[in-house]
Amino acid sequence: MALDYTVIGQRIKQARLAKNLTQEDLAEKVDISVAFLSRVERGNSHINLKRLNQLCGLLDVSEGYVLNGASSNSENYLNKEFAELLKGCSGEKQKLIYNVAKAIVETDLEEE
Repeated sequence: MALDYTVIGQRIKQARLAKNLTQEDLAEKVDISVAFLSRVERGNSHINLKRLNQLCGLLDVSEGYVLNGASSNSENYLNKEFAELLKGCSGEKQKLIYNVAKAIVETDLEEE
């Protein structure tokens, strides 16, 4: 699955605005130029993982949310990932994954 840098940039921008930060404020905190941050927010430039991690830390969002819209704060944030994973598996592998997950859930229930 290819990354959509325009969507990634929009998520960064939304998180920045939610924190009431200007591009200048955020760029200074991460030690990048305002022009580069602007290009990232528009999807015209790609950001490396180190900078992405810094931005996410400052903006209080997860890298998963920025990259694919999955928020680890959401109870069902892995549903999409599981569905994608299972699509590529044979029926036999899907059953195996289900049985392993079921065993883990049942073990957790027994411990409570």
